[in-house]
Amino acid sequence: MLRFFDEHFRVRRHLRREFLRVGLTGFGAALAAPLVQAAGSNRSPVGFGKAKSVILIYASGGQSQLDMWDPKPAAPLDVRSAFAPIATALPGVHFCEHMPRLASLADRYTVVRSMSHEDLDHGTATYLALTGRYHRVRSGNPPPSPQDFPTYGAVLKRVRPTNRFAYEAVHLNAPALVPTTISPGQDGGFLGREFEPLVVGDVRQPAAVLPGLAPHRDLPPVRLSQRKALKEALDSYRARLAREQKLADMSLQYQRALEFLSSPRYVSAFDLSAEASRLRERYGRNRSGQACLLARRLVEAGVPFVNVIWNHSNRGQDVDPTDTDLYGWDTHNDIFDALKTRLLPRFDQGFSALIEDLDERGLLASTLVVCMGEFGRAPRIAVERNFAGTLPGRKHWASVYSIVLAGAGVQRGSVLGASDRFGAEPITARYGPWDVAATMFSALGINAQAEYTDALKRPFTATIGRPIEDLYG
Repeated sequence: MLRFFDEHFRVRRHLRREFLRVGLTGFGAALAAPLVQAAGSNRSPVGFGKAKSVILIYASGGQSQLDMWDPKPAAPLDVRSAFAPIATALPGVHFCEHMPRLASLADRYTVVRSMSHEDLDHGTATYLALTGRYHRVRSGNPPPSPQDFPTYGAVLKRVRPTNRFAYEAVHLNAPALVPTTISPGQDGGFLGREFEPLVVGDVRQPAAVLPGLAPHRDLPPVRLSQRKALKEALDSYRARLAREQKLADMSLQYQRALEFLSSPRYVSAFDLSAEASRLRERYGRNRSGQACLLARRLVEAGVPFVNVIWNHSNRGQDVDPTDTDLYGWDTHNDIFDALKTRLLPRFDQGFSALIEDLDERGLLASTLVVCMGEFGRAPRIAVERNFAGTLPGRKHWASVYSIVLAGAGVQRGSVLGASDRFGAEPITARYGPWDVAATMFSALGINAQAEYTDALKRPFTATIGRPIEDLYG
């Protein structure tokens, strides 16, 4: 066992040098101007333009590849999962025993088992997952900053604004907290507030969308007109205080809110009560499940990008270990109890319902679904003194982890990439969040190297990665 960890850290030192070389090169290129197109960019990648919408399920906290998507039953006792592997709809492919629904649907999506990067803390790794770029601080928990790169939905609005919906992007069950503060990478960054997605909290609550601005059911059109007149008067006042950025932001958000509230189409898209009770039960009457159901409704309404924050805190179980909705995937201790009784049943139900529902409605063909966290969990099981709980768990692990993609031409029933026998390192081609970002933009018909400029006219590319063409066979 010691030989394995000696070899592991030797490999990690080599990988770190490679990631720094590639990562810094990519970051430098992102700041350079102008940017050149990559060689062969005149050829559209496989899967280009296959998606009308993207649903990103963000599993905050770090799902354990060993205990979910990539079990290693032959590994040493202090590495392998306490859960038994079960057969899936794909011959020879096994998942964790507590994901029976997802195992039965494995012939509808692709599991990527060789994701890898070099950031080991939740805040900056969340930033990496939701922007496709390393944060200027590596492995830390910095607050959001106006100097941050914009999140995917903000880039989408800048590169290709749409008139299909009031917002190009909607974040559900948001924002992502680590564990109680907002992580960076979820807003407009240096593009500004104008480009930020609509942020929705607990979708089960009627006032989750723009709380405080929702009109009463009996509010006549004249009242909305009065609100608009009031808004115009406030704009006149704001013109005299043009230097007050907060007022400018407020006016912009109010303008978008008025557009949103004035449209029955937009408001009805968020009405979960319109769904059959049986289907709502199928998704699960919890925050995550209902957010997945609402994501499907928003795709039907024409929203190009929906980001479902699967669990709004990466480790909310420390606040109340009896509330399943608070549990995140950051399972340093008590990992097997948390997964078995709290995390996996809800995830297996809600995520499988989304895949199944989209497929049965014919929406999966034009919707790219991505499920990913910020990293995985460590091979070795151990108790950590600085965390709650007395039973073993797993530390953060970014060297290898698994994600899932489905729809919009992605192979149905496939496994891409592989990890070593300890689930510690990739043994095939590795992919990073930047490549997932490029895949999402490419699926939407946007060149991954498409340029946009910020308010200072500095040019940036939509992503620094390459579309994962092997996803499409």
